[in-house]
Amino acid sequence: MKTIAVLTSGGDAPGMNAAVRAVVRSAIYNGCKVFGVNRGYRGLIDGDLFEMDLSSVGDIIHRGGTVLKSARCLEFKTEEGREKALNVLKVFGIDGLVVVGGDGSFQGAQKLSEMGFPAIGIPGTIDNDLAYTDYTIGFDTALNTVIDAISKIRDTSSSHERVSIIEVMGRHCGDIALYAGLAGGAEVIIIPEAGYNEDEICKKLIQSKNRGKKHSIIMLAEGVGGAQKLADKIKEKTGIESRATILGHIQRGGSPSAFDRIIASQMGAKAVELLLEGKSSRVVGIKNNEIIDVDIHEALAMERKLNTEIYKLVDILSI
Repeated sequence: MKTIAVLTSGGDAPGMNAAVRAVVRSAIYNGCKVFGVNRGYRGLIDGDLFEMDLSSVGDIIHRGGTVLKSARCLEFKTEEGREKALNVLKVFGIDGLVVVGGDGSFQGAQKLSEMGFPAIGIPGTIDNDLAYTDYTIGFDTALNTVIDAISKIRDTSSSHERVSIIEVMGRHCGDIALYAGLAGGAEVIIIPEAGYNEDEICKKLIQSKNRGKKHSIIMLAEGVGGAQKLADKIKEKTGIESRATILGHIQRGGSPSAFDRIIASQMGAKAVELLLEGKSSRVVGIKNNEIIDVDIHEALAMERKLNTEIYKLVDILSI
């Protein structure tokens, strides 16, 4: 293993730059050349690669987003597109690839591994929706961004004595809403894994109002439904004034937290270590505070389960 390439793919996540930095510097420390691939699999097909040195990743550990950029690439999902990418890797003399991204990005790494090219995945996604790892890079930062937003929205919610519905990212995994709801003191959390009953929510809000509570926070994951629609229903059924706030892509930005920088650095170094050991078709993660690696097929096949203890705790504490 003499030459390694690294790319970031899918939705950007705070901490991706820290992972890229760790890959580059760990590889160079071990005597390898490193190439950066711009714009994910799109750049791989187009041959948009450049050699990186120590200076290439200087002063980026604190930056959000990804210096390598990211893009969706439908062409890579075809056999012809993957053949193009593989040819580019061979032309540049690359021996192994590190992919930073979510499950879609991992599927691309899996396909390359099946074609005989060594590839290692690093979990970079704010959704925290990969079952094999306790945390993905970017989740902690996104969580803190949401907590900050909750604090600000609570101020105006309290002033106007209204219900505030905060819609956060999470189409299939409600971890952002769940953890932010617990840390932010939300009265109701609505996530894809559990669903919700409008009448039960309205009943809870009315009971809260009757005991003197003048405002409430509802956390809603985007995969469940629209925040504005729910706000309208609450107003219609209870008469309580409700407002919807959709946080959107603000959750993806910002300087990564210390936690995300640390695990990204550890995972980046681990990915290089695996390639140098001749391993392929693996993904790196963190379990019980230990950096681990798992077979990529096994990782993608794992079913993400709801943390029922936290979900129940929110219900108990929001009485």
